[in-house]
Amino acid sequence: MLKKLALTILPLICFIYSQAQNTRLIVRAQAKDAKFIGTGIGGAYVTVRNNLTGEILAKGLTAGTSGNTDLMMKGQVRRGLPVIDTATARFEASIAISEPTFVDIEAVAPFTRRNAAVKSTTQVWLIPGKDILGEGVLLEFPGFILDVLSPTTHEFIKLEELKGNLRFKVSLTMMCGCTITKGGVWDANGIEVKAIVKKEGVRINELPLHITAAANIFEGTLKTEAKGNYELVVYAYDAKTGNTGVDKINFVIQ
Repeated sequence: MLKKLALTILPLICFIYSQAQNTRLIVRAQAKDAKFIGTGIGGAYVTVRNNLTGEILAKGLTAGTSGNTDLMMKGQVRRGLPVIDTATARFEASIAISEPTFVDIEAVAPFTRRNAAVKSTTQVWLIPGKDILGEGVLLEFPGFILDVLSPTTHEFIKLEELKGNLRFKVSLTMMCGCTITKGGVWDANGIEVKAIVKKEGVRINELPLHITAAANIFEGTLKTEAKGNYELVVYAYDAKTGNTGVDKINFVIQ
């Protein structure tokens, strides 16, 4: 009986498989108000799933450059004019399907910067043999990559060495790794960067940070004469685009 059933099912499986066609799909991850997330910043990790069954059809990292700044940020963008070139970061898959398949496309980016990484998702129908190439499917990633550089995590700082002033420093970049400078394409003057300071869990101050001569680097100063356990929460906010970023650390003044 089982042998007979197998002889019936096997040809059917072979027939279905023989009807499957490889369908190429390109997925790109773009930072909001900026460029593409590629190899230089760790890429975006893309997963393509069959919406009905949950089966993973393809997965991997976007690879390539962040794109052409002049073309993307300074050119006149119009319908039908691509903002990508052959080197622009992408994830490309060849997926074998035998019928139109509704898929979930998910990406996490920047993949190697877990404190800043966010998830973006969309859905699309894949049609056998009908490739989605060119710009492909675009996923947008809002936010900033923000890292507190100084003080360091759980650093012990001697009060007498501060002379009443604790300087703190952060690095702030776009999600694609693009630099933020005073008056640049991504202008530091349009981004509010502030530090919320807590001592023993109680908020004691909120202070501005200002761009330095170095790209991406912001600094501020806390006046303090008190020992204790401190928490520093730094945020960045662009009112024009809605991009935000946050990092926090704890340190001790003794």
